[in-house]
Amino acid sequence: MITLYDCATAPSPRRARIFLAEKGIAHETVQVDLRSGEQLGDAYRRINPQCTVPALVTEEGAVLTDNAGIAAYLEARYPEPPLLGRTALDKAEIAAWQWRIEFEGLMAIAEALRNSSPAMAGRALPGPVDYAQIPALAERGLARLQHFLDTLNARLAGRDFIAAGQFSVADITAVVAVDFARAVKVRPGEQHAHLLRWRDAMQARGTMA
Repeated sequence: MITLYDCATAPSPRRARIFLAEKGIAHETVQVDLRSGEQLGDAYRRINPQCTVPALVTEEGAVLTDNAGIAAYLEARYPEPPLLGRTALDKAEIAAWQWRIEFEGLMAIAEALRNSSPAMAGRALPGPVDYAQIPALAERGLARLQHFLDTLNARLAGRDFIAAGQFSVADITAVVAVDFARAVKVRPGEQHAHLLRWRDAMQARGTMA
C-alpha cells in the first residue's frame, strides 16, 4: 500500500493529501513532527534526504519527495478522475496555472513567512541546509501575495474552476495557497467575491482536509 509521510499542519503535504482524497486512493499515513524538527533527524533523512514533506512511498517501494512527482505518479497509476487534464490543451492550461499558483502564490507566502517568523530564524528555506532570513524578502512576499489574490479573483470571474473548465490540481494548489496565506495574516477580502465563492464551492467537495 502507498504510504504518505505527512504533517497535518503544513501546506505542502496537504496538497498531496487532497490529491489522494480526490482520487479515492487508499493509503497509510505517517505523521512527521516538523515543530520538533523530526524531518531533520537521521530516521527521516534515510527516507527523504531533502528533509521535507510530503514524501510518498509507492507500492513498488520508490520514494517520491515533491508534489510534482507525486501528482505525476498518481495520475499515471490511477488515471480516473483526471486531475492533470485529459486533452493536450487541458493539460497545458492546467500546468500553466499550476506553475503560476506555485510561483506567485505559495512562493510569495513562504517568502513572507520564512523570512519573518522568529520560529524560522536560520531556516529561511526548507531542507537540510540552514539559510539566514532576509527581512526585505518578507516585505516583498506580502506585496506579491496581494497581487496574487487579485489575479486569482479576476481569473475566477465567471468560472467554477481555475483551469480547463474542470476541477484539477490547480484548484488543489490554489486552495492550499489561499488558506496558507492566513499564516501571514492575509485573507481574501470583500473585493475578492469571485475567489470567495470558489473557495466555498471547494470546501463543499469534502476533500479539503
